[in-house]
Amino acid sequence: MGFQTEFNSVCKFKSEQELYELLEYGRGKMVKQGLRVFPTGQKVIAYTPDNVAVAIVKIMGCIAEINFQGQEVTEVEMELIRKLNEEESRIQTNLAYEMFFGEHNP
Repeated sequence: MGFQTEFNSVCKFKSEQELYELLEYGRGKMVKQGLRVFPTGQKVIAYTPDNVAVAIVKIMGCIAEINFQGQEVTEVEMELIRKLNEEESRIQTNLAYEMFFGEHNP
């Protein structure tokens, strides 16, 4: 058991529903497997499950715990700052592939 630190500029959603709620309502949360640290108050780029940059979000809270089923989970609460335009999304997506997701372009 140990904490894993997330990249300071990446907030990748695994669930389309969680991402939809954030983009639709301006606030949302996501649940990640494992104990992770997301720096509260920091602005980060949000990515779809397909690794496409879609928005700038602010991390409002992060709770890492072992749930009643014995699983390590982290819940991250966030607020939408703004959606990215097409050019910003393309550039951020390409940079993220180079830096975080792999050496190839999408």
